[in-house]
Amino acid sequence: MTPQTIAVPTDISTQPLCDVLVIGGGPAGSTVSTLLARRGHDVVLLDKDQHPRFHIGESLLPANLPLFDKLGVGEEIRAIGMVKQAAEFESPWHAHRQTFLFKDAWNKNMPHAYQVHRASFDQILLRNAARSGVRVFETCRLETLDLDADPERATAGARHETLGALSFQPRFVIDASGRDTFLANRFRIKHKNPRHSSLSIYGHFCGAQRHPGQAEGYITIFWFDHGWFWFIPLQNGITSVGMVAWPYFMKTRGGRSLEQFLLDGIAACPKLAERLAGATLARAVEATGNFSYTSERNHGRNYVMVGDAYAFIDPVFSSGVWLAMQGAVAAAEAVDTCLRKPAQSTAALRRFDKAMRHGPREFSWLIYRMTNPVMRDLLMAPRNPLRVREAVLSLLAGDIYGRTPIWASLAVFKLIYYVSSALRPGTSLRAWRQRKINIRAVDGLVESTGGVR
Repeated sequence: MTPQTIAVPTDISTQPLCDVLVIGGGPAGSTVSTLLARRGHDVVLLDKDQHPRFHIGESLLPANLPLFDKLGVGEEIRAIGMVKQAAEFESPWHAHRQTFLFKDAWNKNMPHAYQVHRASFDQILLRNAARSGVRVFETCRLETLDLDADPERATAGARHETLGALSFQPRFVIDASGRDTFLANRFRIKHKNPRHSSLSIYGHFCGAQRHPGQAEGYITIFWFDHGWFWFIPLQNGITSVGMVAWPYFMKTRGGRSLEQFLLDGIAACPKLAERLAGATLARAVEATGNFSYTSERNHGRNYVMVGDAYAFIDPVFSSGVWLAMQGAVAAAEAVDTCLRKPAQSTAALRRFDKAMRHGPREFSWLIYRMTNPVMRDLLMAPRNPLRVREAVLSLLAGDIYGRTPIWASLAVFKLIYYVSSALRPGTSLRAWRQRKINIRAVDGLVESTGGVR
C-alpha cells in the first residue's frame, strides 16, 4: 500500500477545542476514534509516524472479524489478509505436530482469521477513522499534556512535521500510544510484569516452506529450550518469524549481530530450521525488550489508557490486536457516557476497567504455563471431556467477551492441569524452579539486545 497523507484542512484542523484527543494511530487509537466520531464527538488523533509504517503483531483472531465489519473495513481487511484457519504447535519433546482448527471451537461461526502486513492493516484503520470525521494528524508528536489545566478541559501541546506547534484543549484524553506508554511513563505507573519476562527478535523471510493448500496460512508456534518462535505466513510470499526468549538467553548474544543471533536461534530449533531452509531475510532484523508489562491503573477523571498503552502480555496467542481493539470498544462506550452523562462517569469507568483487565487475565493464565512440561503435554494431546478442548479453542480464538458459555469448561481444564501437576511432583517442582530462573531480571540486557526498550 502506497503512502497517502491524510489531507487535513488547516483552517479547521488547528482549532484547539475538541471533545476527545487520542494519542496514537494504531488499531486501538483508530478504532476508538472511529466509534466516537460516529457518535457525533469532535475527535483529534495524533500519530508520531507517517503511515504505512512497519509493525509486528501480524496475526489476528477470529473474534476480530465481526468488529471489522462493524467498522466498515471488512472487505479491505479480507483483501490484504492471509486466511488463517488454525494454530499449530511444534515441540522438540513430541514426535507429532498438534493442530487446533478454529472451526472446532465452541462457537462454530468463527472458523478462521487473517494474518496481515501491519503496515497495510493499520493504514486501513487510520484512513477509516479520517473518513469517519476524525481530525487525523500524522507525523505529529505530543510533547506536553496537562490533564488538570482546567476543570472542564485538558491542554495539550504537539509538534507537527509541517504545521509546527499545535495546541488542543480536549474534554477527554485517550492514550493509545502503544508501547510508548505515554501516560504510564509520565505517571511512573508502568512496571515489568513480575510473573512473566521475555524479549523478542524478529524478521521477515522470503522462501519459507509453507503447508500446501488451505493449510498454507496456519500460524505455527515452535517451542525450543529457551522460549518459543512464531511462524506467520503473510501475503506476497513473506513469512514473519520471531524468537521470544527468556532474558538469560538474550544475554548470551555477546558480540553477534541481531541477525546472526536470530539465525543461530533458528538453527537451535531443528523443525523451524527445516521450514526456513533456503529462505532469505526480506528486511533488517529488529528486536524489542521489556516484552510484558502492566500499569497500576488504566483510567482517571478525564483519561483512559487502551491497548499496549496500558499493558502488554506475551504474544504467543496473537491476542495483542484483539485486546487493543476490544479495549477501544470499551473505551468508546465509557468516554461517550462520560461526555454525555457526567453523573454516570464513575460507573462507566468502572465497567471500562473491568473489561480492560478481563482479557489479559484470561490469556495470561495459559501464557504463564505455556513452557511447563505438564501444559505442553496437555496441549499436544488434547481431549474434550466436558468440552474443555472446545473451550480452550474459544479462548485461542478470542471468544471471551460474548455469551459463549466456556467458563465452566475452562475451569475444568485448569483443574485437569493442577491435578496432572500434582501427579507429577518431580516434573512440576523442576518446572517451577526453572521458571523462577527464566523470568529473573538480567543486568545489562537492554544493551545486549541492541538498545531496545
